[in-house]
Amino acid sequence: MQEVFNRYITHLQAERNVSPYTIRNYKADLLDFFRFLNEKKVATLDEVNRQVLRDYLGHLVGRGIVKGSIARKLSAIRSFYRYLMREKLITANPVERISSPKLDKRLPSFLTLNEVKQLLEAPDPSTPQGLRDRALLELLYASGLRVSELTSLELGQINLDSNEIRVWGKGSKERVVLMGEPAAEALRNYFEQGRPKLLTDKRNNAIFLTRYGQRLPARSVQKILEHYTAKAGLKKRVHPHTLRHTFATHMLDGGADLRVVQELLGHEQLSSTQIYTHVTKKQARKVYLAAHPLAKEKGDETEDKG
Repeated sequence: MQEVFNRYITHLQAERNVSPYTIRNYKADLLDFFRFLNEKKVATLDEVNRQVLRDYLGHLVGRGIVKGSIARKLSAIRSFYRYLMREKLITANPVERISSPKLDKRLPSFLTLNEVKQLLEAPDPSTPQGLRDRALLELLYASGLRVSELTSLELGQINLDSNEIRVWGKGSKERVVLMGEPAAEALRNYFEQGRPKLLTDKRNNAIFLTRYGQRLPARSVQKILEHYTAKAGLKKRVHPHTLRHTFATHMLDGGADLRVVQELLGHEQLSSTQIYTHVTKKQARKVYLAAHPLAKEKGDETEDKG
């Protein structure tokens, strides 16, 4: 199993260009599954059948693992067995007819416009790191980039004349995302006054750098967000994905077409974008008052009376 597992991880890295974060999760989930198989004296992958998988799911429930984590573990196993089938290492796929647990629907968390402004204004523009962080936060909110896409950005991918960014997302699929003038201005300031002071190797084309001149890792972006969330006095847990959720929510609240948002986010399926079709109370009230014939505010009926 160890040899096949190693080959599978190499396949994820070399052929599917899966992010390091996803590979880390797949490794942890598959190793957890292998430990269960070892405890049950299942010696080979061919011995895994539907009953073994159901026993494993029951084992996870018994450990108090939440539905979302169970679904993720099953997804990792499902991907692994598709690879085994493709490589003809097994003759039947036992995961094929195993259903994932039905997840409770949760609306994605997002920030209000006022909270976004507080967050964006938190970095200190008098320091190289402050200029970097302002540009980073502005870009996350303006573009809806995934954190892996943000940290992998290089200088040649950004066009500040057209305010466009070429991005390679999941599965190495290329797309163009846009940014507004505030984000573009923050990047110009960082490029002119911040990045040169952080740069230690002129051959390094990474946009966002650590104070030691290396490419900024994803975990540092999370720490940056935690720092400025506290500094801005926000009473919420804010992750890089929170700003992606906020981007999508504010775009749809502002009247953007769902398929345009799908394209900007890099979603393959429209259903992935539809989770953002929840509306804020303010937007729901605005639409209701504008659309319902008997719901107009007082003072709005003068035109009708005339």
